[in-house]
Amino acid sequence: MNIEDFDFDLPEELIAQTPLKERTASRLLVLDRQTKEVDHKHFTDIKDYLKKGDCLVLNDTKVLPARLYGIKEDTGAKVEILLLNQCEEDTWEILAKPAKKIKIGTTLVFGEGKLRATCTDIKEHGGRILEFYYTGIFYEVLDELGEMPLPPYIKEQLPEKERYQTVFAREEGSAAAPTAGLHFTKELLEEIEEMGVTIAFITLHVGLGTFRPVSVENIDDHEMHSEFYHMSTETADILNQTKKSNGRIISVGTTSTRTLETIARDQGAFKETSGWTDIFIYPPYDFKAIDGLITNFHLPKSTLIMLVSALVDKETILHAYKEAVQERYRFFSFGDAMLIL
Repeated sequence: MNIEDFDFDLPEELIAQTPLKERTASRLLVLDRQTKEVDHKHFTDIKDYLKKGDCLVLNDTKVLPARLYGIKEDTGAKVEILLLNQCEEDTWEILAKPAKKIKIGTTLVFGEGKLRATCTDIKEHGGRILEFYYTGIFYEVLDELGEMPLPPYIKEQLPEKERYQTVFAREEGSAAAPTAGLHFTKELLEEIEEMGVTIAFITLHVGLGTFRPVSVENIDDHEMHSEFYHMSTETADILNQTKKSNGRIISVGTTSTRTLETIARDQGAFKETSGWTDIFIYPPYDFKAIDGLITNFHLPKSTLIMLVSALVDKETILHAYKEAVQERYRFFSFGDAMLIL
């Protein structure tokens, strides 16, 4: 299948640059998988499409304020770094600008010395390994000095860090938010639970590779980045019981979907497990875990639009996206939502 099969026209002004004042104020495009019909709703109408016995699965990963601005200790030259992966307790793999000036032994200073780091290694792809020095708790220092690593298509500043964080985020480790979850408030989730819908949590730490464009013509040749996931015994029991009772598992976001499908594929059932997944879901694909999906609108020619195309079919998804463009829906991380059932 060719990458061009997943292209569509998107006016740049429809790329949402800032979140709405109210999380639940987004619009909701509802797509029926059987009839292929589209309805235009508001996000709070999500309750009309859920029923007792369903299970809503949320990704509880927490975005790190992983972008830091500092200086080289020896020259005072400005540097910018982005934390990627924690190698050991105080050692991280990072991306840097300008990277060429950061050599092994280079010391960087952030926040007038509240945080310092020394380069200990250089990776093949140009990344660096830094060992950090600080007083107190690293994540508290990072929260004070760091900025949220917003996607490259967002040009506006984010005045409030928590708006790029779900209200249920708790497991530190993501370089990007699971954005479908941004539409929920604690009050809405409580209302959904009162309906008899079970809420379950999984963790998948979203990597920056989620923004990496597909650079091959034949999508079979694309290699996905790996991301760490975890499912607890409690969640596994909830999901197995939901399946046993013929309830529906509705995934919130493509990250939750990739985690659930990885575990169902590898384990044959839901169970407590952790690991790394590079699952690439595109048409045709036989979904083993989920019965529905809540997601945002995705980039043309991205792996994410391929995933939602696998849940319905490419032609139906592209038709729905065309209608969303005509109706002036807001796209991507801070944009509107889509429900596929």
